Amino acid sequence: MKFMIVCLFTVFHFGGYAQAHPRAVPVILDTDIGPDYDDVGAVAVLHALADRGEVIPLAIVASNKNKWVAPTIDVLNTYFGRSGLPVGAPKGKAPNIGAWQKWPEMLLEKYPHSINSTDEVPDAVTIYRKVLSQQKDNSVTIVSIGFLTNLSNLLNSKPDQFSKLPGKELVKRKVRKLVSMAGGFPKGREFNLLTDSSASENVFNNWPTPVIFSGFEIGKNIKTGLGLVHDTSVSGPVKDVFSFCIPKAKEDSVGRMSWDETTVLVAIRGASPYFGLKRGHIIISGGNNSWRDDKNGSQYYLTKETPSEEIAVILEMYMKEKGKY
Repeated sequence: MKFMIVCLFTVFHFGGYAQAHPRAVPVILDTDIGPDYDDVGAVAVLHALADRGEVIPLAIVASNKNKWVAPTIDVLNTYFGRSGLPVGAPKGKAPNIGAWQKWPEMLLEKYPHSINSTDEVPDAVTIYRKVLSQQKDNSVTIVSIGFLTNLSNLLNSKPDQFSKLPGKELVKRKVRKLVSMAGGFPKGREFNLLTDSSASENVFNNWPTPVIFSGFEIGKNIKTGLGLVHDTSVSGPVKDVFSFCIPKAKEDSVGRMSWDETTVLVAIRGASPYFGLKRGHIIISGGNNSWRDDKNGSQYYLTKETPSEEIAVILEMYMKEKGKY
């Protein structure tokens, strides 16, 4: 399978350990982890590609202020051997949505973590400003797989002890691109964009760097999880979440839709060879979105190029990654 070959040859080894690719992507992941569980797969993909030297995780922040969100991120970071990775969450007005299956509570009972409540972690904007200020110009990829609350607050942020630049200027200087699981294309009404629609409108009307959208229609057809659940050689929190949740919804009987894992893959590897890109600009109104083609636009949405089943195989390979703790 040609795409499997591409994956295998992107790893660099020296003395048995993966080394950072010379073009390893510095990434901040912004997740609403909790309402859905594909975020767990996305975090696993991030850590797996970090183990292969393709990405440098800088921080994971939550766009959801539910009390179990930061502890859940900490469980996964700890499992994958990166317990020191900065974690943040929004303060003040922000979405607060738990998981109806109660899978975060299941994880927290079973796996080690040092964060016990989302209230314990710093403001996500503080994490953003601190981390961005320390990076090279035009280097950081931000991956948003949740609500746009934090990114809107970042754009509106004032100069502080970390940077003399206001938020939009800090983003313009330090961020290379934003890759976002939001919207449906060429038009749609999608959960991440809708939940904090004013933040979404602010971000996508004012973001000063290129934006790539992984729309609802892309991840909807990429089903993952069953291979992970049935692989007896695999254990750990990622498998536990999919094993726990898949039987609870009839729509997941052939695997969970992979919106967030796909977005992380594209943010790190690029759209090609998996997807094409349509160039233009998103238009948001009342939580709905449409699209205007523009050959000079700085925004893009993914279009299907590769069979969904092939992408699912690649994602599941990384979702099976073993932890280090």
